[in-house]
Amino acid sequence: MSQRSPGDWAPLDPSAGPPNPFVHELHLSRFQRVKFCFLGVLLAPIRVLLAFIILFLLWPFAWLQVVGLTEEQLQEPITGWRKTVCHNGVLGLSRLLFFMLGFLRIRVRGQRASRLQAPVLVAAPHSTFFDPIVLLPCDLPKVVSRAENLSVPVIGALLRFNQAILVSRHDPASRRKVVEEVRRRATSGGKWPQVLFFPEGTCSNKKALLKFKPGAFIAGVPVQPVLIRYPNSLDTTSWAWRGPGVLKVLWLTASQPCSIVDVEFLPVYHPSPEESRDPTFYANNVQRVMAQALGIPATECEFVGNIPVIVMGRLKVALEPQLWELGKVLRKAGLSPSCVDTGAEPGRSRMISRDEFARQLQLSDPQTVAGAFSYFHQDTKGLVDFRDVALALAALDGSRSLEELIRLAFELFAEEQAEGSGRLLYKDGFSTILHLLLGSPRPATTTLHAELCQVGTSQGLSLCQFQNFSLHDPLYGKLFNTYLRPPRTPRGTSQITNASCPGNPTALANGTVQAPKTKGD
Repeated sequence: MSQRSPGDWAPLDPSAGPPNPFVHELHLSRFQRVKFCFLGVLLAPIRVLLAFIILFLLWPFAWLQVVGLTEEQLQEPITGWRKTVCHNGVLGLSRLLFFMLGFLRIRVRGQRASRLQAPVLVAAPHSTFFDPIVLLPCDLPKVVSRAENLSVPVIGALLRFNQAILVSRHDPASRRKVVEEVRRRATSGGKWPQVLFFPEGTCSNKKALLKFKPGAFIAGVPVQPVLIRYPNSLDTTSWAWRGPGVLKVLWLTASQPCSIVDVEFLPVYHPSPEESRDPTFYANNVQRVMAQALGIPATECEFVGNIPVIVMGRLKVALEPQLWELGKVLRKAGLSPSCVDTGAEPGRSRMISRDEFARQLQLSDPQTVAGAFSYFHQDTKGLVDFRDVALALAALDGSRSLEELIRLAFELFAEEQAEGSGRLLYKDGFSTILHLLLGSPRPATTTLHAELCQVGTSQGLSLCQFQNFSLHDPLYGKLFNTYLRPPRTPRGTSQITNASCPGNPTALANGTVQAPKTKGD
């Protein structure tokens, strides 16, 4: 992944909240660089080549276990000679594969529970694509994977061998079917092998636990937490949202003389009646137990769609709001926001189509129009509120001060009172503003709005209250300032400006936008 220049936006101050689990920075000394250059040429290519050969040798064993079986037969656990021969073959070759990649030692602590004691295993922290190594000391439990992975060579065969529970992003009923299948296997009385979940759902940098998704806890059965640690002198394995990419992580890890993995089985967690009824409550409590054992914070950070969301105070904000990506799209199209006459009416919505959006922004390329239009919330008819567009363009226009931008946001979305006693910003407008400017998920802002309104006697915020929140609050004021104020340009760098349009997007705090990695968890 590309790296930001020194003048681009920097992550929020860690002192304002928990560690940012989505960023991994790898700092190498001069000696380490020389060592990796040397071993990366001599050792890594041999290891990676042998590992890929072993990966393809896994295919015959995976194929042999399911060949000739009907879909109905695959709905029950495989037994007999297929189970004995193929299971042991895949288990042995998998250990050899990780050995070839440099994982010479897998140290196991604690005792793995039987399938009757804990039908479900939950492993964390999930930090890398090497984490499937935890399947080996767990005796190859069943997993949950994307249905799209079935089409991947070798990987698809291994998923069929595993009798994995598959979820499809394109089938609305898929998640319901997965929930039913997880519950069926978990309550089979030991008939099915254990099911392993990575409840975080994506990779982090091991410095904090992401919010646990409730899927592993829906059945309400006992679970056994499994901790994964990589106690190596240099962390080459982490594959976070921002940091070294797949090839770099693979190459650096294969260049290490020896990598160690610690797998620790914690005592089985038996849910209370309340936890059995509430999967989210159950997941949160297990997350806290695992975080305490790891000595790291349990956070509310998570992925919403494909956007990483971090927690600041009582608010969830995108690590990089989509507003910045919109600026990148417009910048590529040669458009300056300050040159667009928005003409949005304060306090009154005006829904526009994609064609009208293109005319208003003077965009002609269909691909650019589609990309820019997709950043705004669309109603059931595919229309967007032009006030959203006006606020986004104003935020991307560097000519306004933060105070002016906050006042404009209030004027656009505040509603006139029936008694004519002024204008108030209700939860819908408040959610829209924070979603556009900070990338906050809309549901996450409702509670914060209610808390702010408790200070007064109404269900809405006055201009003064909204300014106190966004400009003067010690935490949230700093948040708005970080996201919306352009950084200083470092010495030795130049900033391209448009003489006719001084509010050029290149002068913004968005810098180079990095696309999130697509995880195949």
